[in-house]
Amino acid sequence: MDELAAATEINWPAGVHEVFRRAGVGLVTYVPDAGHTALIELCAADDDMVTNVLTTEEEGVAIATGAWLGGKRSAILMQSSGVGNCINMLSLPVIARVPLLLLVTMRGEWAEFNPWQNPMGRATQASLEAIGVTVLRAETAVDVVETVEQATTMAYDGDQQIAVLLGQRLLGKKRW
Repeated sequence: MDELAAATEINWPAGVHEVFRRAGVGLVTYVPDAGHTALIELCAADDDMVTNVLTTEEEGVAIATGAWLGGKRSAILMQSSGVGNCINMLSLPVIARVPLLLLVTMRGEWAEFNPWQNPMGRATQASLEAIGVTVLRAETAVDVVETVEQATTMAYDGDQQIAVLLGQRLLGKKRW
């Protein structure tokens, strides 16, 4: 296990932030989500990254497309329920072959208490794949860092649209 993976075994958000830095991600857009909080805070504190709060997830797809056209790499952070909000907008980067990197925290899985999260949790991967987005999944802290690293290469070097699904078991049981 390399130093980066070892360091992030406990703190995967720090590892993902480092992957973003190495990949030249300069813009991170997001709808606030507890599963992404630590990563959002790291990106917001980074002078080389701009963070942008979205009112809805599909705005992030349009912003990411515009950022790429303007010469900037970006990442979108969202929850699985937000995937349903942006399915139609995802046709833009798919058809235009614009690199897209999505990190999606899953709901409706491990120890889910909110039944409203279950339908989109079940449909997230299939919905993304149906629109043409490649889906990778991460279930452990080491998986997250390694998977996001590969996803950045696939997206930015291969002009692909990649979603990394972060399993709910990794994030832990939500408490309200």
